[in-house]
Amino acid sequence: MNLKNYRCAKISKVTPADHILKRAIETDKTSTIPSSLQKCYETGRIDAFKLNWKEGMPNRPHIYWDSDVAKVLEGVANILSIYPDAELEAEYDKIIDLIVSSQQPDGYLNSYYTTIEPENRWSKLWLNHELYCAGHLMEAAVAAYEQLGKTKLLDAVCRYADYIDSVFGYEEGKKRGYPGHQEIELALVRLYHATGNEKYFKLAKFFIDERAQEPNYFKEVEKVWDSECLNRQAHKPVREQFEAVGHAVRAVYMYCGMADVARISNDEELFNTCEKLFDNIRNRRMYITGGIGSSFFGEVFTIDYDLQNSSLMYAESCAAMGFVRFASRMLNATGDGKYAEVIEKAVFNGVLSGISLSGDKFFYTNYLEVDDNTKIYNHGAKERQPWFTCSCCPTSFCRFLPETLQYIWSEADDELRLNIPIANTFNSAFGDVAVESLYPYDGKVKITFNTPETFKFALRIPEWCRNYTVKLNGEKISAAPAAGYIIFERTWQNGDIIELDLDMPVTVMRSNFKVTNNMGRIALMRGPLVYACESVDNPDGIANMLIDVTEKFELVPASGLTEGAVAISGTAYFETAPDTESLYFSGNLEVKKGRFTAIPYHLWQNRGPTKMAVWIRSK
Repeated sequence: MNLKNYRCAKISKVTPADHILKRAIETDKTSTIPSSLQKCYETGRIDAFKLNWKEGMPNRPHIYWDSDVAKVLEGVANILSIYPDAELEAEYDKIIDLIVSSQQPDGYLNSYYTTIEPENRWSKLWLNHELYCAGHLMEAAVAAYEQLGKTKLLDAVCRYADYIDSVFGYEEGKKRGYPGHQEIELALVRLYHATGNEKYFKLAKFFIDERAQEPNYFKEVEKVWDSECLNRQAHKPVREQFEAVGHAVRAVYMYCGMADVARISNDEELFNTCEKLFDNIRNRRMYITGGIGSSFFGEVFTIDYDLQNSSLMYAESCAAMGFVRFASRMLNATGDGKYAEVIEKAVFNGVLSGISLSGDKFFYTNYLEVDDNTKIYNHGAKERQPWFTCSCCPTSFCRFLPETLQYIWSEADDELRLNIPIANTFNSAFGDVAVESLYPYDGKVKITFNTPETFKFALRIPEWCRNYTVKLNGEKISAAPAAGYIIFERTWQNGDIIELDLDMPVTVMRSNFKVTNNMGRIALMRGPLVYACESVDNPDGIANMLIDVTEKFELVPASGLTEGAVAISGTAYFETAPDTESLYFSGNLEVKKGRFTAIPYHLWQNRGPTKMAVWIRSK
């Protein structure tokens, strides 16, 4: 197997200058992280590490609280690497000191079990998030080290990982268990890369390889039902799993770990499994927005083409973020642009829809349709909320928003790759490269090199683009893309310029007929952006609207939203029933011709309560 050796750009080396990610990352610094820290204090999540909770006191520690704090801390490390802030860093250091002080003499580090059930460590792996929380602490520690050069938390989690390694493994006397909520697998690989300690990679590989082997640990030791094993992807060994099933976040976190292990160990069988799982999601189980997870019942993948738009759907914000991470690993291992397509689609649609422009309100479930009949289940909401009891999504945004910078570029020892052509400057290993564009609202891109070096430059041509031109120093290039990228191999001079012009018309999208609830409906896309109609822009109605796809669409400014946001306007017909109070009726409908407006989906519900739909009937 000949896997590539690309790596993501380092966050601190990328300076965004676009209208979407730059604003979101700045808001993370000024709003998302401060509000999440405040909530972590208010709810007792941070104070839980004091280990002084007693019965009768408020804020009883919970099994997943440590992960929330860890994700916020990872976000702080990422943000501080971009925007230094002495006051925030002092607060950050104080929290890390508290966490480290709670570590037990044997290395164990978990606020819930140390305080509430000290005698029951590792007794409910399938349910109680111990290894999941450990994984997020490891990721926070690696971020502290890689972004800020801090080692206090890293030293602590290495002691914790050493202890975990003494508990789990193939050796006699060790447990043959694995996490009920996967995450530690990818975290251990990150820890391995940060420290060079192969013990951590071997432990990650153990958790991957041992999962669902006979005798099945969950069934035999913890007496877990088959349905719960399926929900946790422990129904069969990972190399035999070719369809995405079970809890969506657990699944994509595990697939990240599988991809990491396969790449490092050059495991062709395991990597082929990852490819099949990715293709199963992308081709049969992914929403048009890049969201994943079909049902709120268990927050799971269900069956192929089961992609409802409201009420029963899931599409959790955390799941979309996890899918981006999986796609990124597959992109860097193969160089195949189909993975960049998913990164771009999910980031600009299925992820950013989950957070308000103010940065302090969130969707857990990202509906594609909201009306008077939309029922709210399992943290679902028609308006973004400031917090959830299960607060994985708000805290995930803290770390993910600055993390988006690393997906713009990939590097290798002899190659630089531009995956997403938003406006930014990248301080690469070869020198500075500046990208000027209004992408994704406009397809004109200018790339200026200050890189007097010899290396390959790979420029992605998106799948959605049917017509494009590429010029190097004013001369048109006719090379065709391979696996989604045009490759330039030359000795670059300071001031070299590549101009990319992507044709970006409004595109009418339709579902596979097996997605039966979308029959007779269309969705609108422009470039990588999915569009949605809100009642605030369409007072004549949405459910009764038919978009005329034969008429020309117009581009107009998106009213009351972010700078540069582009809306789509066009001809629509609005039906009116003769008797709106009757449940059923006969007779002809009144039809009125008018105009519709659609805005980028990720911006919906930022102008107050509203009805919304992505999939609209067409004329």
